[in-house]
Order: sequence, then C-alpha cells, then structure tokens
Amino acid sequence: MKKLLLCSLLAAASFNSYATVVEMQTSQGTIKIDLFDQHAPKTVANFLKYIQSDAYNQTVIHRSVDNFIIQGGGFTYDEGFKAITTSAAVQNEPELSNVKGTIAMAKLDRNENSATSQWFFNLKDNSANLDIQNGGFTVFGQISTDSFAVLDTIAELVHCGEVPVVNVTKEQCASTDTVLTTANLVSINSVVVLDNDENSSVNLNPTKNTLIDTVEKPSTGGSDGGSMGWLLLPLLFAGFKRRRAA
Repeated sequence: MKKLLLCSLLAAASFNSYATVVEMQTSQGTIKIDLFDQHAPKTVANFLKYIQSDAYNQTVIHRSVDNFIIQGGGFTYDEGFKAITTSAAVQNEPELSNVKGTIAMAKLDRNENSATSQWFFNLKDNSANLDIQNGGFTVFGQISTDSFAVLDTIAELVHCGEVPVVNVTKEQCASTDTVLTTANLVSINSVVVLDNDENSSVNLNPTKNTLIDTVEKPSTGGSDGGSMGWLLLPLLFAGFKRRRAA
C-alpha cells in the first residue's frame, strides 16, 4: 500500500514538474528558451502557469529598446492594447545575472515582488544595472544560440516609440491618422513546452548574480536606466499601468 502511494505521489510530481525547455513561436521566428528550474523555481512555475493556460498565445511584443531589452507577455491587441488577465505576483528570485540572451521578469517600479506575466529578453549584458535595480530582476532562462537572430530581427524593425512595428514607416508612426492592426505588430502565436524534464538544464552554465548584495544605487535614467520614459503615440496606448523591464 505504501509502495502504491509512493508511486502515485511520484506520478503526480512528474505531471506537475517544471518544464525546462519551451518554444515561443512569434510572427518573426521561433525563440527556444531553456529554463533555470533549480535557480528560479517559483518564477519558472509562474511562467509555466501562463503557458499552460495559453495566456501568452496571441499576445504581442509591446516594448523594444535598442541595445537593451525586448519585452512582452502583457498585452493582446484589437483596435488597441488590452492587458491579459494576471495571477498573483511572484516572489523575486534574483540569483542569476541579466547577461545577454537571458529572459527575466518585468515588474513595477519600487516593488521587487510585483512580477506577474510580463518578461523581457536581455539584448546585451545588463547586469551592472538590472542585477541590483529594484531588488534585482529575476533571470529564469536563456535563449538558444540560433534564437538570437529572431531578437535581432525584432530589434531592427521600425519602432513607433518603443513598439516594434511591421509594414509601418516612421512617418506613419508620427501620424494620428495611422490605424494599426495586429498584422502591424510582432505577435506571439504560441508558447509550448518541448521538454518537461526539470533536470535538463543541469549542463547549462548560468551566470550568478554577484551584485545583489551590494548597496542598490538610485537610477539615473538614460538608455539603460530604470526611469526610462515611454515615448508612445496616443493612438497606441490609453493610460494603463505598465510593468517595466527596468
């Protein structure tokens, strides 16, 4: 009887195990992500809940900052941006460093435990800033080498403010007569689990956050700063509260 109970518990644990490899299908290509289950278990579990509920399907990339980050996971678009339904915030786990190619959680300013659905990709080594700012930003995975080309493609698109757009010119961005559709945005068609072995990341070598125990310095803004403002067109955004990568 005890043996049967143990088997049942092991089966349940396997069913609920953290996925280690996921694939994000975007309108600009496929991004493969290895998750750091052992280093950020609460964040990985949170990310997977959104995947399992299909919450990320048909969302859009709503922020792209040159040589800094690309951010998504927060909005769908239908004649305007609409925030997705979010779960309770997840506890911050700033164990790993925000180096190039990692994925981390976005959160509200001055609230280190406010991350919900939004994430961002680090386009360069942002460790000097993001490893200490706002309690440190939780890194929970890294993209595969061949996925960098997709991020480069998104970063090179025309941007309306910080929003990457397709088949839209800079002049059209500046015009209030321009009407955008979903086809003009970078969409995330689906996010799926490829490998649910929570130990498949053991051979990866994530970079440890060695700065988190230092005194956090106030942000000074600029292209990499936490106080970076949004340069957005009125037709695109209508006063919702946004989570920030930094």
